[in-house]
Amino acid sequence: MSVATETPPHAPKVGRARRLLGDYHVTGLFWYRFHQWAMATMPDWTKGLIITVFTTFFFCTILNIRRAISGNLEAVLGSCGFFGRQRRIYRTMWDFAWCLSERYERLTTEKPFEVDAEGLEHWRAVAGSPIGFVMVTAHLGAYEVGSMVPSSREGRHVHLVREPEVDPRAQEFIRRSVAAVESERYTMHFQHDDPLQGVLFLEALRRGEIVAMQGDRPRAGAKLCPGSLFGRPFDFPAGPAALARTAGAPLLPVFAIRRGRRRYRVVFSAPIHVVKTADRRADLSEAVARLGLEIEGAIRRAPHQWFCFRELWPESAPSSR
Repeated sequence: MSVATETPPHAPKVGRARRLLGDYHVTGLFWYRFHQWAMATMPDWTKGLIITVFTTFFFCTILNIRRAISGNLEAVLGSCGFFGRQRRIYRTMWDFAWCLSERYERLTTEKPFEVDAEGLEHWRAVAGSPIGFVMVTAHLGAYEVGSMVPSSREGRHVHLVREPEVDPRAQEFIRRSVAAVESERYTMHFQHDDPLQGVLFLEALRRGEIVAMQGDRPRAGAKLCPGSLFGRPFDFPAGPAALARTAGAPLLPVFAIRRGRRRYRVVFSAPIHVVKTADRRADLSEAVARLGLEIEGAIRRAPHQWFCFRELWPESAPSSR
């Protein structure tokens, strides 16, 4: 087990452009506010046009993220020519724009959303237990949607754990936005270094509540569990498996895939039971390896909804974007 560096390992690279642009950088507060305002106030018929304009703008300007999308998708879809790579990049940015836009619609409007479920037998396999479970997902599709289903439909208290934003002011904006719609059965937390946060999640599981966490992005400074993704080395966060092992709770992989305008499918996979032997490292590695296979399968199902905007394997990236 190793420790992540201080820069979030899978966060988009930021540098001089962020220093120059400040709030107007792609990670800055301006875009969060503008996006929410547009989705809350603009008529529906304009939103497709707005997304097309801004997707095209960012496609032409944010080269680091373009390189990341291209290289990461090569691991999933194989190599292709220059124009094929551009189609992949644009399609991923387009899907991301829609997922993010519909998140703001869900937070600020009463627009109806259609959410259906697949693999409910896996949900039922863990939902009847008196102890809670760790619902683990990836940055795929509308990854927050899956965490909302248990609280809205099943009456189970869910603790959604988010990684910190690159911009602290943008993080505070998200916190306030979600707080406006939080119910007594849905609570959002940003990860931080306070060990008491882990105790809070452990106690929640023992009360029969659900903790929803990311399984594909380690937080800066967090413990890592080396593994592989698409046959390439990949460091997973150790936190979800470690929490499940300590609590004696299962991991339930869940992925929310966008299927159309305000339409999503929540896919539950078979629960992963983390064994507890004298070899903690081996226990976590075994659970993470199984989780990695589930994440791979979900990404292959919707590769353009895999929103990882940092080059994971730069040494194997194509020479031209």
